[in-house]
Amino acid sequence: MDHELILRSLRRAVAASPDDRALRRHLARTLVEAGAGEEAIAHLSTLLAADASDSESAQLLERALAASIDSAADQPDDGAVDSAPTSADDGPTAPESGPRAAELASEPSPSAAEFDWAAAEAQVDGLVDPMFVGGDGDEPDTGAFDVERSGLTLADVGGMQHVKERLDAAFLAPMQNEELRRLYGKSLRGGLLLYGPPGCGKTFLARAVAGELGASFISAGVADILDQYLGTSERNLHELFELARRNAPCVVFLDELDALGVRRTQTRHSGMRNIVVQLLQELDSIGADNEGVFVLAATNQPWDIDPALRRPGRLDRTLLVLPPDQVAREAVFRVHLRDRPVESIDLAELARRSDGLTGADIAYVTELAAERALLDSVRSGTARMIGMPDLLAALREVRPSTGAWLDAARNVVLFGDDDGTFDELRGYLKKSKRL
Repeated sequence: MDHELILRSLRRAVAASPDDRALRRHLARTLVEAGAGEEAIAHLSTLLAADASDSESAQLLERALAASIDSAADQPDDGAVDSAPTSADDGPTAPESGPRAAELASEPSPSAAEFDWAAAEAQVDGLVDPMFVGGDGDEPDTGAFDVERSGLTLADVGGMQHVKERLDAAFLAPMQNEELRRLYGKSLRGGLLLYGPPGCGKTFLARAVAGELGASFISAGVADILDQYLGTSERNLHELFELARRNAPCVVFLDELDALGVRRTQTRHSGMRNIVVQLLQELDSIGADNEGVFVLAATNQPWDIDPALRRPGRLDRTLLVLPPDQVAREAVFRVHLRDRPVESIDLAELARRSDGLTGADIAYVTELAAERALLDSVRSGTARMIGMPDLLAALREVRPSTGAWLDAARNVVLFGDDDGTFDELRGYLKKSKRL
């Protein structure tokens, strides 16, 4: 079988299996032996772009470049080059094999000292796109996590004074009073678990803490960490904490912790158990130093979290984040009405009438009020302002979204293991007459 038939079969095989490295390398070697250096260079460049340590392809590329350079030198000055016919399904066809191809294949590769790298770069220029593009010369960042700087502070959090005091004791006071911190031996590390009903601003609080500290902020959710392949989730967790250590002081926010740190007694899949173990190791800073790394975690289901995560030195402090109080509700209404056309709005009255609503509920109330005013404007043909009647009508339509969560919390407090973790929650349920 001649070279052309072999090459035709190999090209079709590579087109059908483009990720088969051995097959593509075999095609490139056959092209080099047939004298088709430029086509071989394209295939070898593809292999080396995916794996720069592929020494066999690198050596073959040197042969292909040398053959291509010699072939260009042998061409007549007028640029007339004989070429074999091409077909639509086979791609470019290599020159006829002959004595010259055999001679090129038998020539030894030039040494590194003799190799003309400038000519080699000119040969491959434009054949393969660069792996990374950037103008600053820095190492490319291919991580899945972004390091941010939060512009929020606790002053941006309306009300919630008790929550602010707990956060100040846990993180802010030691960071802002270095001499006292050293005097009392308080380390710049720690973990705090924020729990409570959904929509109450746990993520907002975490960003405010980072802004108050003047620290870097990294937010990581379930989709950023969990992966279908065994071992990848653990590696993602390790990369997250390594990034935080390099950017210390840094606040790491782990959202939906119950999905990452589920009780190991409830898991049937060994992969989830490994993720919990990896998280424990990172919190314990095994093989690293977590000084200056503050971990804030949030969950709606604290009773599903592995108890080992709440042991001393890990997420050893818990903070209940409840629906906003009256001062906070007034602030939330102000934020969501700030950029809308409103008139004669009594924020204090709205806050008084919205007891039990979360921040997300209040945002929905303002959305409904704006929708009501918009529809009236469409019907009348004249735009009007959003007024108190619109907001009060919307308030009558919205019910607190915390009911199901509070019912589940009540069952945990009444029938679950009472180790004191949920004493604050028990007090709230009694105060709201749910116990």
